[in-house]
Amino acid sequence: MTNKLGQRIKELREKNNWSLRELETRININYSVLSRIESGKRPVTDTELLKFSELFDVSTDYLIGRSNSLETQVSEKRTAYEFNDSDLQIAFRDAIDLSEESQKQTIDFIKYLKEKEKAKGRKIPNSSDE
Repeated sequence: MTNKLGQRIKELREKNNWSLRELETRININYSVLSRIESGKRPVTDTELLKFSELFDVSTDYLIGRSNSLETQVSEKRTAYEFNDSDLQIAFRDAIDLSEESQKQTIDFIKYLKEKEKAKGRKIPNSSDE
């Protein structure tokens, strides 16, 4: 995975005509660390993975090689990864691997929890069913 990830980061960097130094400035990760990531000699932390995803406007699945299509990628900024809680990020990433039926059940359960929160008088910001 580290090699594929490094290759993808390098490809995206080059596609943007950025040097490693320019990428260092844009993403605030040390030049030598970036060099080791691109060469596959250093793994990427979850935080770094999200930084790369946001900077290049691609999904983490594309970066790690779980998907090969850039055209069908949805920006992580526009998906369920908009929150900072790492447990929720992991849960939503794991939900991608569930069957269609289980994904629907997960969505239904979240809707149920939202309704329960509303019933308690808690305002739910940016609710899609309002």
